[in-house]
Amino acid sequence: MQGSASLHINASIDRVWSLVSDVTRIGSFSPETFEAEWLNGATAPQVGVQFRGHVKRNGIGPVYWDLCEITDCVPNELFAFKVTFRGATANTWGYRLAEEDGGTLLTEFFALPRTLGTRIYWSLFGRARGKTNQEGMMTTLVRMREVLEGPGSAP
Repeated sequence: MQGSASLHINASIDRVWSLVSDVTRIGSFSPETFEAEWLNGATAPQVGVQFRGHVKRNGIGPVYWDLCEITDCVPNELFAFKVTFRGATANTWGYRLAEEDGGTLLTEFFALPRTLGTRIYWSLFGRARGKTNQEGMMTTLVRMREVLEGPGSAP
């Protein structure tokens, strides 16, 4: 009920951190979350800060807003947030960063809570949803790398 994908990016860890921790940019990279916005006057990441993401499930629908709260925010190391549904954690998503070969190893991950509901969901749809998540994480990482390594970008 969890997974991850990693990709080396030829960019400084500071630049990668700036990109992954700015939730307003996720719509440029994710195949499912096409926009996000800070809530309650927030403008930067910090533990406890909330934002909402506009999601198009599986890239086709349904379309809905997810309420999210930052759970981990360690600059240049870890950025994670929980997605809530009716006050409970539905999923946790995040990024781990590590310096590697003059660039950054960026890992995106997800973890579902081990509740009865998620165990049932995962037993019924886990294989398909896990595949979708893996493909989506790699798509997100590749798109981020394209921006960070693209023309006119600094290391």
